[in-house]
Amino acid sequence: MTPRYREAWRFAAALATLGFVTLVYARWWHVSNAATVSTTFLLIVLVIATTSSRRVAVATSIAAMLLLNFFFLPPVGTFTIADPQNWVALIAFLSVSLVASHLSAVARLRAEEAVSRRDELARLFDLSRDVMLMTDSPATLATLARSIAQRFDLEFVAIALPDGKDDWKLFEAGAQTVALDRRQLASAMATAQTSLEFDAYSRTYAGHRTMTVDSRVIRLVPLRVGTRPIGLLAAAGRPIEVGTLDALGGVVAIALERSQLLAERKAAEMTRQSEELKTALLASLGHDLRTPLTAIRLAADNLKASWLTNEDRSEQGDLILAEVERLTRLFQNVLEMARIDAGAVATESRWAHPSEIVEAARDQVAHTLAAHRLNLHIERDVPVQLDPRLTATALAHLLENAAQYTPSGSTIDVTTSVTSEGLEIQVRDRGPGIAPADLPHLFERFYRGAAARTRASGTGMGLWIARGLLASVQGRVWAENCADGGAQFTIMVPAAVQEPAAASIPTP
Repeated sequence: MTPRYREAWRFAAALATLGFVTLVYARWWHVSNAATVSTTFLLIVLVIATTSSRRVAVATSIAAMLLLNFFFLPPVGTFTIADPQNWVALIAFLSVSLVASHLSAVARLRAEEAVSRRDELARLFDLSRDVMLMTDSPATLATLARSIAQRFDLEFVAIALPDGKDDWKLFEAGAQTVALDRRQLASAMATAQTSLEFDAYSRTYAGHRTMTVDSRVIRLVPLRVGTRPIGLLAAAGRPIEVGTLDALGGVVAIALERSQLLAERKAAEMTRQSEELKTALLASLGHDLRTPLTAIRLAADNLKASWLTNEDRSEQGDLILAEVERLTRLFQNVLEMARIDAGAVATESRWAHPSEIVEAARDQVAHTLAAHRLNLHIERDVPVQLDPRLTATALAHLLENAAQYTPSGSTIDVTTSVTSEGLEIQVRDRGPGIAPADLPHLFERFYRGAAARTRASGTGMGLWIARGLLASVQGRVWAENCADGGAQFTIMVPAAVQEPAAASIPTP
C-alpha cells in the first residue's frame, strides 16, 4: 500500500466515523447540545491526527467543523450561523482541532525520527560486529560491501580505493549494478584531501558528494583514517540521514584499517615462523648431518688401510651404506616436509592389500629395523582402495620411530585390520612409553620428547611428516601408552573395501 493510498483510506475512515457520530447524535439520540458534539468531534480529530499525516488531520478538522455547523448549530440544516456566540464556538473548535492536529503530527514525526535513528544506530552496531568477525582473507572487502548493503537495505554499495594514479579498486555489492565514473571519484577524493571541516548541524565532515548514473543518485562519502582520506564509499537506494552516512564511512574506514593490520600481523607471524623454522631446520640438519658424514669419512679412510682384512673391509662398506641410507632418509624427510608445507602432496588412489603396504613400509626402513624383531598380524588381507604410497611412507616413519626409541632386540608388533571406516594399522613397541607431558605435542614439527632428548640423533620431523601425509588422504594418526608398558601408534585411513568374493586382485 502506497503512502498516498494509505492517506486516502484514513481520510475516508475519518469521514465515515464523523458521519456515523453525526447520524447517531442527530437522528437517533436527538442531541442538541453543541458542546457535547464538538467534544466528540475533537476526540475523533485527535485520534486521526495521532495516526495520520498533518494533511489528513487538517482535512478531518474542517470536515468536523462543517458537520457541526450544518447539523448542530442553529439554524440547523444550513451553513448560516445566527448567533454570534456560535461563531466564536465554531472558530474556537476549528482552532483547537488544528492546533491539536499540528502538535500531534509533530509529536508523531519526532517519534518516527527517534525510531529511525534508533534503527540506524542498530544497523551501525550490527555492522561493527560484522567488522569484528572479519578475517584477513582476500574476500574481506567484498564481504564488507555485502554486509553494508544487507544491513542498510541499499540497492548498491561500492568501496572505492585508489589504485595508482588514475585507477580504482572497486568492491561492489547490492541488487543493482552501477558503472561509477572514475573522474568523478577522483574529483571527490581530491575534495576530501583539501578540506576537513565538521558541520555540527548535520554532524558530518566536509567532502560528501553526489553523482548521477543512469538517473540514479549515488552518494559519495570519504573514508578517513584520522584526518587522511583513504577511499570513498558509494551508496544508492533508500534515503539515509547524512550524519548516519558519515558514521557509516567511519566504520568502513576502521574496517579497512583493521584488515590492513590483520594482513600485516599475518605477514609478520609468517616471517617469524619462517625464521624459527629455518633456525630449527638448520640446527637439526647441522646436528644430524655431522654424525653420518663423520662416520662415512672415517670408514672411507679405513678402507685405504692395507692391514684391513676382507671381513673388515666388508664391515666398513656396510657402515658407509648404512650412513648413506640415513642421509637419504634425512633429505627425503626434508623434501616431504616442504611438500606438506606447500600443499603439493600428490595422491593416487588404487586397490592394494594391507600386506603390500606393510611390506613397502618395512623395506623403506629395513636398516633401522635390522636390530628388532617385527611381529606382523594381518587380520583381513582384502584389497582396499587408498593411496598405498603415502600410507606406507607414514607407516615407515612410525616403524622408524619405534625402532629408534626402543631397546635393541625388542619386538615391534604391527597389526592391520579392515573396518567400516577403512584401514587401521597399529604399531606397538616395548619401549619406555610416552611421557604424559609429551602426548599433546608429539606430532608437532621438530618436537622431541623427554626420551628423545637423551639421544644424539633425531630431528623431530618423522611423526609430523606422518601426520601431514595422512592428512592429505583424510587419514589420521594418534598415540597412546599401553597398560603393560610401551607405546602404541594407530593409523586410520578411509578406504573402500573389496570383499574376497568380488576381489579381482590376487592375495600375495
